Amino acid sequence: MSSLLAGKVAVVTGASSGIGRAIAISFAGEGASVVIADIIGKPLEGGDSTVEIIARAGGTASFHRTDVGRSEEMDALIGATVERYGRLDVMVNNAMTYSGTKLLETELAQWEEVLRVNLTGMFLGCKRAVQQMVTQQPRHEVRGRIINLGSQQGIVTSPGDLPYGVSKAGAIYITKQIAVDYARELIVCNCISPGKIVTGAGGLAKDPARLEYQRSRTPWPRFGRPQDVANAAVFLASDRASFITGSNLVIDGGWLAG
Repeated sequence: MSSLLAGKVAVVTGASSGIGRAIAISFAGEGASVVIADIIGKPLEGGDSTVEIIARAGGTASFHRTDVGRSEEMDALIGATVERYGRLDVMVNNAMTYSGTKLLETELAQWEEVLRVNLTGMFLGCKRAVQQMVTQQPRHEVRGRIINLGSQQGIVTSPGDLPYGVSKAGAIYITKQIAVDYARELIVCNCISPGKIVTGAGGLAKDPARLEYQRSRTPWPRFGRPQDVANAAVFLASDRASFITGSNLVIDGGWLAG
């Protein structure tokens, strides 16, 4: 185990599977105490839970069942984290869902659910985290760090998924606003926007036509892996990421550069 995040307490939402899982495991591997917040404990990829993997490697982690779109559950998550560990150093808002629908195919219920999880959940996570962080004594000039998960599809169009693209554009905006509004409170807020990352998700993520489109747009000769995003998250969560706030770090194999 390394020690880049030694002594830090982190919450990662949507951390039972995929990108969130990789972030949580990497944080724990760098010495952080990690709270995995998700609606399920078992990973979509199968196998051991995130908590079990971290514990087996000698790390510290706990699971807190959380629907991020419900304010009372987000309050309970942060409250339990602070009660157990004494503070909150890093909040990662990663939980997400999608509908896979264009404008005319999107039902109101689909629109509301994607925005509830992806954007309202992020709003609640940021708000509750900042409420806690401003009460804490600074460490290395910082009271707390927030990392929001955006997407390249929040920067360019999201073919076939209007609600998802809108929610991720909102993730990039809310990051900038929080960074500016709370810089003097020593709160750091940054965003990570992945390109095509191969996870255990099915459905739209494995649609052959969509995969071919993504291959044609990605200059690097492979798709991204969850660990690619986790590596960036570790840096942004660490004290090495100094004088960086309000940024949107794109991890897409060169997609947006093409």
